Amino acid sequence: MIDLSIIIVNYNVKEFLQNLLDSLKKAAQNISHEIIIVDNASDDGSVEVIEERYPHVKLIKNEKNIGFGKANNIALSKAEGKFLLLINPDTIVKEDTFEKLIDFINKTDDAGIVGCKVLNPDGTLQLPCRRGFPGPWTSFTKITGLSKLFPKSKLFARYHLTYLDENETYEVDAISGAFMFIKREAYEKVGGFDPDFFMYGEDLDLCYRAQKSGFKVYYFHETEIIHYKGESTKRSRIDETKVFYNAMHLFVKKHFSASFLVQLILRAAIGLRTMLAFANLYRLIIFAAAADFIFVAAALYLAEEIYSVGYWKGFPAEVKPWIYIVPAFAQVLISGFVGAYKKNSISVLKCLAALGVGVVLISASTFFLKQYAFSRAVVLITYAILFIALPLWRVVFKIFKRAGQTAESRKRRTLVVGTGETGSELARKLKSSITNIHHIIGLIGNTRKTIGEQRSGFKVIGSLENISKIIAEHRIDKVIFVSNEISFEQQFAAVSECQGTNVEFVVAGSEQEFLVGKSAITMLDDIPLLKVSYNISSLPHKIAKGILDFILSVPILLFVYPFIYFFNKLSKKENQFINFILSVPKVFLRKKSFVGPDSGSMIENLYIGKIGLTGLWFTEHYDKTDFEETNKLNIYYAKNQNIWMDLEILGKTFAKMFD
Repeated sequence: MIDLSIIIVNYNVKEFLQNLLDSLKKAAQNISHEIIIVDNASDDGSVEVIEERYPHVKLIKNEKNIGFGKANNIALSKAEGKFLLLINPDTIVKEDTFEKLIDFINKTDDAGIVGCKVLNPDGTLQLPCRRGFPGPWTSFTKITGLSKLFPKSKLFARYHLTYLDENETYEVDAISGAFMFIKREAYEKVGGFDPDFFMYGEDLDLCYRAQKSGFKVYYFHETEIIHYKGESTKRSRIDETKVFYNAMHLFVKKHFSASFLVQLILRAAIGLRTMLAFANLYRLIIFAAAADFIFVAAALYLAEEIYSVGYWKGFPAEVKPWIYIVPAFAQVLISGFVGAYKKNSISVLKCLAALGVGVVLISASTFFLKQYAFSRAVVLITYAILFIALPLWRVVFKIFKRAGQTAESRKRRTLVVGTGETGSELARKLKSSITNIHHIIGLIGNTRKTIGEQRSGFKVIGSLENISKIIAEHRIDKVIFVSNEISFEQQFAAVSECQGTNVEFVVAGSEQEFLVGKSAITMLDDIPLLKVSYNISSLPHKIAKGILDFILSVPILLFVYPFIYFFNKLSKKENQFINFILSVPKVFLRKKSFVGPDSGSMIENLYIGKIGLTGLWFTEHYDKTDFEETNKLNIYYAKNQNIWMDLEILGKTFAKMFD
């Protein structure tokens, strides 16, 4: 019998899977083992990659996504190992993980299932790696937020056990299904996952049944893995929230059905949590709809007050407050049907369209509901107010809260950890990529000996021994490990050292074709320049930009420019703000734009917009003598330009001028 069977269920995460397999090769090199991958009908090329690059892997191909538990059960029935490891594909293990776990479980007779420390990509502990069962009190404290308010309290923090030291080993109720090390005797007595759980909850259920069968579940702190949580669900149409809470309902029904009170409390807690999760997911929609409702009702009241002159004295008392509520609710419904509310955006144009539909429908309704046709003039006044108020609050909200718009990453201050040929080539690809802006601050080497050296035009500015200081000194946003130059042990050490720095750590794939991080897969293939579509050259964006330049330049020319002009003549002083205002006439005459590329960095045969008084070239920190990087900033702006980006850049510009 071999020592270890490693079981992986994969669904459309081939890049993460390759990094895991590379780390497994090192971690299991001194252990007799087998790797079984169950692919749940991936369509991202996972199967082809496994067959081509990892022929030693036992691959099971499902024709459809049968869920996490069922897929694991198929592999468990074929596994031959003395120990069974269930591990998610979006993880990375340390070189010593398996040896330490096998040693621990051999020394701990009552251990049936063991989990190790599971880290987030930023080095913090992933709380579900040690849990209590969701009993009535535990669920109540989690739902009400008491567990977060009192994380060190044994009374309130039972679900995620945050009152326990993460750097100690102890028995727990349950561990995460992302990493479960199972003794074969436990599996043969308890069996695999309950197939009724499609995804989520099956790990709790397995741990519960194991304990009922006389085995204990342990959290083991002396080794750790990194888990890029939720990558498979991001690439599916599965409603993650719905599936999770359905699983919790199933767990409660299965194990607590004997007690009506327990089941009632748990179901109420789960139902409340579901509503809170829904509210959080759709918070922008809820906020926008509520704001519109208040504005419409207030506009009706204001219109009534304005028109309450002469013989008309306002709405009759018997129809209040419904005369304000019903039209407001109707307008919100109309806005919803038109598409003015979305999870990640609040559209000004669709809001205006919804108001147009609303004024027509509500005005028309007065012909059919004569008893409520008090005054069409009030309706017109109301919508005159709304055509200003509703778009205005959206614009203000977008500018100051930077919400309701899809945010794209801007310039990321990046370190590449690796000084060999592969690391230099990766840095070159990142620097030349048009679709992703990375400011390569420098390279990090294995030892201090290479500090100060140049590698293909990139300077080695530090080593793994002082990476935390380099991150703080250079305000780094992202650290990229080159997997074939930096061992996983070194990667874990660096991540652990840099906890709390708010830096994203990613791993470059073994073939340097992609980056694996907590939020996305970034392909590094070069993109032909002429095949890229730029917003700046599209007619709608040109019109919107022209209108914005006109709207902003007119009041500046009327109310600000004369004072600045005479002040400059009298004092002979110049600064960035004065030069900016004195250039506004060129914007009004359409010779320049408020926001655009730098005058000294236009690109031949490519329209990237009119020269700007400001732009990313002004607000971003970078080497102004680096012509290539300046061009990349300008191309990025041209590709992603919209009026909200222009307003944001203007805001940053004035903040920088008066900093």
